[in-house]
Amino acid sequence: QVQLVESGGGLVQAGGSLRLSCTASGFALSSYSMGWFRQAPGKEREFVAYIAWHGGVKFYADSVKGRFAISRDNAKNTVSLQMNSLKQEDTAVYYCARDLRAGRYTNAYYRQTEFASWGQGTQVTVSS
Repeated sequence: QVQLVESGGGLVQAGGSLRLSCTASGFALSSYSMGWFRQAPGKEREFVAYIAWHGGVKFYADSVKGRFAISRDNAKNTVSLQMNSLKQEDTAVYYCARDLRAGRYTNAYYRQTEFASWGQGTQVTVSS
């Protein structure tokens, strides 16, 4: 079955960096666009980044643009999120998610309803 497993979270000081990974199994990662979302304590889950199935199109939330970078390695079945210049407000549980349908990318990439499968999340904590 479809499985997404996030890793790489942890505790980091403000200004530092982390690299999150999402390892996919049970489906052909190369056929699906993928997204990263996050949920901070007491807040709703929000969009962070999105990469098209072919890797040629990427979108970012305004709050992370210029600091975060999404990438994929289909041969290794992984999607990564490089996070630089981290801020306390980046503290959240980070989730990766698979697009609803293969072979497409959507302009509604920020909507959780456009994603069919989710990982269990990895905690990122940014201290002052």
